[in-house]
Amino acid sequence: MTEDMVVAGMPCGSGKGPDISVIVPHYEDLSSLDRCLDALAGQEGGLYFEVVVADNMSPSGEAAVRATIGDRARLVIATQKGAGPARNAGVAASRGRILAFTDCDCIPEPGWLKAGVAALKEHDFVGGRMTVLVSDPARMSGAEGFERVFAFDNRTYVQRKGFTVTANLFCPRMLFDTVGGFRSGVSEDLEWCHRARDAGFRIGYAADAVAGHPARADWGQLRHKWRRLNAETFALYENKPGGRFKWAMRSFALPASILAHAPAVLSSAAIPGMTNKVRALGMLAKIRLWRFGDALGLIFRGGS
Repeated sequence: MTEDMVVAGMPCGSGKGPDISVIVPHYEDLSSLDRCLDALAGQEGGLYFEVVVADNMSPSGEAAVRATIGDRARLVIATQKGAGPARNAGVAASRGRILAFTDCDCIPEPGWLKAGVAALKEHDFVGGRMTVLVSDPARMSGAEGFERVFAFDNRTYVQRKGFTVTANLFCPRMLFDTVGGFRSGVSEDLEWCHRARDAGFRIGYAADAVAGHPARADWGQLRHKWRRLNAETFALYENKPGGRFKWAMRSFALPASILAHAPAVLSSAAIPGMTNKVRALGMLAKIRLWRFGDALGLIFRGGS
């Protein structure tokens, strides 16, 4: 988009800036970014918004990113490594009084932006509903089935744990300025939302603000995800009194959670067919046992 462009290329007019800024961090995933921007261009509700893509210095180069974006967004280059710093760079370059965050591999549904912004009338900041996307629901890998059941349960995150994933987050700019930007090296969504909570702000859940995220397709992708999440979450525990002991107790619960969570897989309507359910059960056992070993290793390695 140009400096005065909003949804579907409609001008704001009279130099008026956008009401909403959608911040999209990106790193070397041009095909997903293209799909995300198409979904954002199709948002309903007649809202005045801009899209800011914060590219984390993708190896394909700035020209390739600009060619993918076209006139659907503005581009800012984030030189500090990490999705959190990229989001911060996007916010710094944006102009809306409301900030909406999603990821470049997400596909927001047409009513996503309208529902998320509307929910801010009732809450200080908001997390929307996440869905897990698979290429063929009739034949899923174990990783896809596992993610269908256990990944991105944002309702539980918001209502029970006090945070939302940053792939589906809405807040006023004034709140973001008060809380401060996202931090690196920790579970950034959890840490930022708890910082906002501790500052007295109330989180809410917007069930109609729906964004889809592709499932991890195989063991390698799932393990990579959880290696990162383990390290980031351990960093949060390590900085609190008794954190290592609490982390160890949490870790020892992981093997037992296999049996505790197996019924959720077997009864899930999100996994059709017994073959898919068996694959998902196998992945549940595999990832929980791997996480157990990795979590204990973090104690001895000190998170390095």
